[in-house]
Amino acid sequence: MAEKKKKILIIDDQDDIRLFLGTRLQRAGYETSEAPDGLEGLRRFYSGRPDLVVLDLTMPDMDGWQVFERIREVSNVPVMMLSAAAQERDKIKGLTGGADDYVTKPFSGNEFLARVSAVLRRTASTKEDGGGNIYQDPDVNIDFPNHEVLVRGQNVNLSPTEFRLLSVLTDNAGKVMSQPQLLDQVWGQGAAGSLDVVRIYVGYLRRKIELVPGKPKLIETIRGFGYRFRSPGR
Repeated sequence: MAEKKKKILIIDDQDDIRLFLGTRLQRAGYETSEAPDGLEGLRRFYSGRPDLVVLDLTMPDMDGWQVFERIREVSNVPVMMLSAAAQERDKIKGLTGGADDYVTKPFSGNEFLARVSAVLRRTASTKEDGGGNIYQDPDVNIDFPNHEVLVRGQNVNLSPTEFRLLSVLTDNAGKVMSQPQLLDQVWGQGAAGSLDVVRIYVGYLRRKIELVPGKPKLIETIRGFGYRFRSPGR
């Protein structure tokens, strides 16, 4: 049976950008739909249930940030942001806000396709190539196929990015992971240079899984190196 095509929604007010991205994606085997503004983008999102949203941030009327907030209210679908703003603070705002990638214009078609593939690969199955469907220790239990996390017996609601970060840390339990390693494995190479994103998301995760976030026992900071997940009893 042929693999079902991934559906990608492109929301951008520039006709030439939509044509360029749509053509490249279709040639690469994806199914696409397009919207020239935020409102139409939301309509197509609700009706089309895409596997990935490519979202321009600088649109008139309803900008990309507003569209993104509306999407995140109802879905954890991966979102790739497009922007002409290349400043570090803008990338950090996008990535810490829950976006799965932040692409600055201009970019090449090959780079764009590579990053689309990387986002879909990271979000399709966090443990696709890993060591099993379940992680268990005395404090943390993770059901990877269902994206469910129990911490000390209580269900914890994690964002997709928090879930990927916890997955990488537990998959490497006992090992020190540097910030660049975590950035690459959780966000992909497109986020290179935004190391503050790692620190910020480690803080988010600690607030949800640590008994005392200010004195973490599960996610250790190894000064000068990075972070290590301590797995009690393992």
